[in-house]
Amino acid sequence: MSDLVTVEAVSRSFPLDHSEVRALDNASLRVATGEFLAIAGPSGSGKTTLLNLIGCLDRPTAGRIVLDGEDTTRLTPTKTTALRRQKLGFVFQSFNLIPVFTAAENVEYPLLVQGVAARERRERVAEALESVGLSPRAQHRPDLLSGGERQRVAVARAIVHRPALVLADEPTANLDSRNATQLIDLMHGLNRSLGVTFIFSTHDQRLLDRTPRTVRLCDGRVVADSENDTTEGASHGQISAARLS
Repeated sequence: MSDLVTVEAVSRSFPLDHSEVRALDNASLRVATGEFLAIAGPSGSGKTTLLNLIGCLDRPTAGRIVLDGEDTTRLTPTKTTALRRQKLGFVFQSFNLIPVFTAAENVEYPLLVQGVAARERRERVAEALESVGLSPRAQHRPDLLSGGERQRVAVARAIVHRPALVLADEPTANLDSRNATQLIDLMHGLNRSLGVTFIFSTHDQRLLDRTPRTVRLCDGRVVADSENDTTEGASHGQISAARLS
């Protein structure tokens, strides 16, 4: 199985007063195409920083990140934007839906940005909403949807342009147990049926218990990389955990 993401000795520092804070410290890992991977660790461990770097929302202070064969640390801003639009989907814990748009319009937005023709946009939006079980709610604005439904709209938006990788930052953080379980089932199903690679940050044990592989961070460092004994993990061919370098 080929590597979709390679993180090589990546660090990210931020200025603070007259010094700096190192949010990520010499982190390395590889992620194969089709994986369902959790980045775990306490608050401040570097989970969101790592996701932002993989997602080309930020650049590392040192090291490099290769995504689907492209060294993202060497791309121009224009090419970085194009890579994000074509190959990446994002799910945020606060949903980040446009409040004046309906569910369908929120899902359609990435396709509008890409210049996809109207007929194809309608077809893809319908497919994406059906895949997350929200076809009947397509014309509802976010304020008329439950938290679980809003997060499912966010997932539909993340997959509608058929990305290679979906990055989710604490996707179950604002959900109750029932909706969190439904979201986990949904992401697993999309991972298997569409072959989309999922990387998400979490400290939610419900999600970690269902994840074939977990990479743990502490103080910005990768301190563990392990496989979990789950049914879902078996379907991924027992991917090797020896990926710390």
